[in-house]
Amino acid sequence: MQTKHQLASIGLAMALSLSAASSFAQKMVGGASMLPTMDIIDNAVNSKDHTTLVAAVKAAGLVDTLKGAGPFTVFAPTNAAFDALPAGTVDTLLKPENKAMLSGILTYHVVAGKMDAAALTKAITAGKGKATLKTVAGGSLSATAKDGKVMVMDEKGGSATVTIADVMQSNGVIHVVDKVLLPK
Repeated sequence: MQTKHQLASIGLAMALSLSAASSFAQKMVGGASMLPTMDIIDNAVNSKDHTTLVAAVKAAGLVDTLKGAGPFTVFAPTNAAFDALPAGTVDTLLKPENKAMLSGILTYHVVAGKMDAAALTKAITAGKGKATLKTVAGGSLSATAKDGKVMVMDEKGGSATVTIADVMQSNGVIHVVDKVLLPK
C-alpha cells in the first residue's frame, strides 16, 4: 500500500514538473511557440514575424554561428522593422557582394552572453539609467528603460523598443525589437 502511494506521489510530482516546465517554455513569437530547448535559429525559422531576419542570417552565412553554443543575446528585428528601412535597402543588403556589410549589421544585434530582462534591468540600474552593451560586431548599444519598456539605441542615434523580452533559447536569449539597429 505504501509503495502505491509513493509511486502515485512520484508520478504526480513528475506530472506537475512537466506541466510547469512546458508552461514556462511556451512563449509565442510570430504565431509560433519558442521552445527553450531549441537554438536561436531553430526557433527563429518558426516565427512568421522574422522571415526577413532569417533570410538575412542565411545570406550573411551566420546560421552556424547562431546555432553554436553561445550563449548569445540577440535583439531580433521583426519583418516590420526591416520594412521600415528605406526602399531597396534589404534587397541591396541580401546581394552576395554585400555579405560583409550585412554580417556587420546582423552581428551588431548580438551581444555575447545571456542577458535576460532582469540582467538588462540590473545593468541599466547600475549605470544610473543607461547600460552600454558591447556587440559581437565590435560596436556599442545603449539600453535604457522608459515607461516600463527597455529601449535599445544604436551608434547612429536610432532607437528600438523591446516588444517581447526573454524568449529563452538553448544557446541564449532573444529580445524582439521593433527597429533595425545600425552601427556607425
